[in-house]
Amino acid sequence: MKLYGPFTQLISMEGLPLKGPISDNELLVEENFGICVENGLIAETGSFNELVSKYTSAERISPGKKTWVALPAFIDCHTHICWAGTRINDYALRVSGKSYLEIAASGGGIMDTVRATRAATEDELIQATVERAKELTRLGISVIEVKSGYGLTTDDELKMLRAIKHANEIVPARLIPTFLGAHIKPKDFEGSDEQYLDKLMDEVVPVIMQEKLTNRADVFVEEGAFGVAESRRYIEKMKKLGFEITLHVDQFHPGGVEFAVELGAVSADHLECTRDAGIRALSNSETVAVALPGASLGLGMQYTPVRKLLDAGAAVAIASDWNPGSAPMGNLLAQASILGASEKLSIAETLAGITYRAAHALRKEGGTISAGKEAQLTIFETNDFREVFYRQGQLVPIMTVIGDSCIRHD
Repeated sequence: MKLYGPFTQLISMEGLPLKGPISDNELLVEENFGICVENGLIAETGSFNELVSKYTSAERISPGKKTWVALPAFIDCHTHICWAGTRINDYALRVSGKSYLEIAASGGGIMDTVRATRAATEDELIQATVERAKELTRLGISVIEVKSGYGLTTDDELKMLRAIKHANEIVPARLIPTFLGAHIKPKDFEGSDEQYLDKLMDEVVPVIMQEKLTNRADVFVEEGAFGVAESRRYIEKMKKLGFEITLHVDQFHPGGVEFAVELGAVSADHLECTRDAGIRALSNSETVAVALPGASLGLGMQYTPVRKLLDAGAAVAIASDWNPGSAPMGNLLAQASILGASEKLSIAETLAGITYRAAHALRKEGGTISAGKEAQLTIFETNDFREVFYRQGQLVPIMTVIGDSCIRHD
């Protein structure tokens, strides 16, 4: 048993709404609290002095003369951290004026990473994924969604998903795999978009199900990727097999959000070009809008209209989209803080977007500090939790707690 604290402030994020705006006044800020953890679960939170008297034999993990703030560990609900190679050349072309779609059409873009990922061994992909997951854990993240989608052949997509599965056995963070074989149709596939998606269904999906590699599937619905018609047919088949669906939509053109809502996607991700009709559709649905400010920063384009989405009553999560091309930064906290400043989000809204609302985008438990749930905490050396966002990613946690694991970063 471990007793963490005392915390100058503890923000549990319990009891807050899933959808719509949140004011900072709605946050319950507990002072001089402690957290007792037993067998990886939160046994109790409460007055630190009372917990000390009650759990006399617990191992104490305390700040000493320093001041600590405890927050729920962060959740990055959209990443691509399983990849090989680099896209430095793409970045140089983009900042020189070439668009993402122009670079992809000329043979760069996703296909550059596909070639490198195909050439990598499964062990190399495991190691790369582990290293990136550990870096995210150092930033206070306990749950990381990880997509395939850089293999785009039967063998290479399965290689990626197996690498994610094995990496999950190594790192303390919880990795949530998502099958993104429908990222783009690879240039070396001789056939139509529909034929490529049929190949995924016939050759990859049965093995995914047999080996229990994931129950989540994603499709990139966009110009240069897949259209609505072929995506619909593929998604409906995947849903019948029991897969949860998430979609890349409205990154460069509007209209995909309505499609995502119609098909009951658990989340619709990107949304940089979402317009009023899409905002209304999301606000009247259970689909979580996932903003990816790292892609906006990486591509030099507008942010997801998060303020409008929240004011309309949508559920909004924020994720890093860490990938080698459009979002190479990978720092969720910095991105969320910058997005908050740009979109005029309350600190409560930003924090909700990377905790319990992000957990809901994955349909997983997490994002709160609650008795009976697995301990997932991030601890900062400060006396005011608002400084975490005020410093825009420069204040990093000194500790991340995931179950029985206490990972110190000092």
